[in-house]
Amino acid sequence: MNLDDFSDLIERPDSGVRRDAEERRERMAVPPGALGRLDELGEWLAVAQASAPVRPLAQPRVVLFAGDHGVAGLDVSARAAGSAHELVRSVLEGASPVSVLARRLDVPVRIIDAGLDCDPELLPEDVVRHRVRRGSGRIDIENALTLEEAEQAVRLGMKIADEEADSGTDLVVLGDLSVGGTTAAATLIAALCGTDASVVTGRGGAPIDDLAWMRKCAAVRDALRRARPVLGDLLELLATVGGADLAAITGFLLQSSVRRMPVILDGVVSSACALVAQRAAFRSPDAWLAGQLTGEPAQAKALDRMALNPLLDHGVTVGEGAGALLALPLVQAAAALAAELPERAEEKTV
Repeated sequence: MNLDDFSDLIERPDSGVRRDAEERRERMAVPPGALGRLDELGEWLAVAQASAPVRPLAQPRVVLFAGDHGVAGLDVSARAAGSAHELVRSVLEGASPVSVLARRLDVPVRIIDAGLDCDPELLPEDVVRHRVRRGSGRIDIENALTLEEAEQAVRLGMKIADEEADSGTDLVVLGDLSVGGTTAAATLIAALCGTDASVVTGRGGAPIDDLAWMRKCAAVRDALRRARPVLGDLLELLATVGGADLAAITGFLLQSSVRRMPVILDGVVSSACALVAQRAAFRSPDAWLAGQLTGEPAQAKALDRMALNPLLDHGVTVGEGAGALLALPLVQAAAALAAELPERAEEKTV
């Protein structure tokens, strides 16, 4: 598999659709600009859907990829290594922030186990049946995955994107449930942006103290040394310093762009995968929206590199797609306004 092949599969946005959306906006009774960024969101949806006027969003879904990372064994996370299955269980039981928000917004949540480090019997079959491997390797000293596992994970993400598109999902709120995932994400972003570990290392979803941050920074530094020699092959990069969940998210993003299924990105993990996908296919970000800014320095650097302007900045660091889900009502509002606002009546000439 060569991820660069996606560059030929993702179509250039139809300039005619963008022009039609802009002209329709000019004809609306509400003056252009009066709706602020909702106007911009309406045009983004028109281009992503290849449809003007915009189609209202009828079937959004939250999709969460889950995995454990061996680097968490270095105490770089506030959560115990191998405990991501507890995050999954919390979502399934309706006790997590994303569960509460999803109930409130009437949006279904789907969880895919790409690389959890737990016995499969602890979770439902529909969650664990896609697992690529049990946990990912410790990226500071070993590869996260074999090349075969990396390809399997990317293809898993592609398969999930196709299933969602085929089932009628018209927008995905994308997130992760991981322990150690922000360390891998920071490494990917540092490698692709050519920056040092200290520039991209943040405190994670559950904030860590200074000593843990120093350990995390050292882990990113060591992983970065292993990442730089393989920058020319994105699949090998994911195998070296990514993980099963990150590789699957990358495949999901690329195939979502092929299928023209809009995606709202959540935090640093989805942003890192988006940066890998953008390197593979420069047109792919046309289908993505940055839902929120988390305060993670690596996320800000990745979004800046992709020229994605976050919709919200409320300091939500909990992960699991919760911050991106908060952005969904604004996107739904923009879609409804773009689709349903009447145009001005044409003035009659005498």
